Amino acid sequence: MATLDFTDRVVIVTGAGRGIGRAHARLLASRGASVVVGDLGSSIDGAGVVGDDPAGAVVAEITAAGGKAVACNANVATEEGAHALVDAALSAFGGLSAVINNAGIVRTAPFAEVPDEEYQRHLDVHYFGALRVCRAAWPHLLNADAPRIVNTISAAMLGNPGMAHYGGSKGALFGLTRNLALEGLEAGIKVNAIAPGAGTRMAEAAAETLSPEIMEYMRTSLLPEHVAPVAAYLVHPECTVTGEVFNVAGGIVNRLALVNTVGIHDPGLTIESIAESFDQIMAITPEAIPQVVAPAQMPVSS
Repeated sequence: MATLDFTDRVVIVTGAGRGIGRAHARLLASRGASVVVGDLGSSIDGAGVVGDDPAGAVVAEITAAGGKAVACNANVATEEGAHALVDAALSAFGGLSAVINNAGIVRTAPFAEVPDEEYQRHLDVHYFGALRVCRAAWPHLLNADAPRIVNTISAAMLGNPGMAHYGGSKGALFGLTRNLALEGLEAGIKVNAIAPGAGTRMAEAAAETLSPEIMEYMRTSLLPEHVAPVAAYLVHPECTVTGEVFNVAGGIVNRLALVNTVGIHDPGLTIESIAESFDQIMAITPEAIPQVVAPAQMPVSS
């Protein structure tokens, strides 16, 4: 297969100063993309700025290798920060092709001990941060060639100890991803998500929720560089799927699919008929219907 090239593609990567975001930025730049390296330089729990300039350091690495990149020390949790990232792309490179929303924070704690403020902080970065960057970028993506968005969710949205606030915010971002994919159909804006696993400082911050064996495996075998090729492919014009989620870790890539089971149809439902048919309702058979974002898909309300 021919090498996929990213020349003339302008990509914003948030949270790109360290870990997975840094791997995204470096890989894209090595393939010819012009990259806006967004990173505030905050602590892992988002409580404050550490004091270094990780975005600038990554830009220095990229430019030393002959690539094109600019740093933007913007806070995605604010409207001003989101617009600053987009303005950086426009002023430095004259356009915008894609956005990878990777910025994140994490702090683990039992559900009963997490105050509302902690939920809001996680929502501000993961959900509203991605939303604001997408909203600032959207008018420019409408005019771009093969526009793409990749959001970073987490398997924690499906359940993980001590992460109701983190997983809940990632679940909200999953819902946003699906809805933006539908919104972008007519304009050709493809919107997908990845759920990565890698031995990063965010993983270290969640170490108490994982076994020592799993943490050691993550540190040695699940590298950020294993995640970056998937994100890069999803922002390439050749990739045409939308509304999808991919689990990515240590060289493993698979699709996270939502399905509707065949279930039952009984207009005379009773509590007892539900109980009697519950195994059939639960059964995932070959006839289960994957839920995809497509032009024929009708809005669902509840």
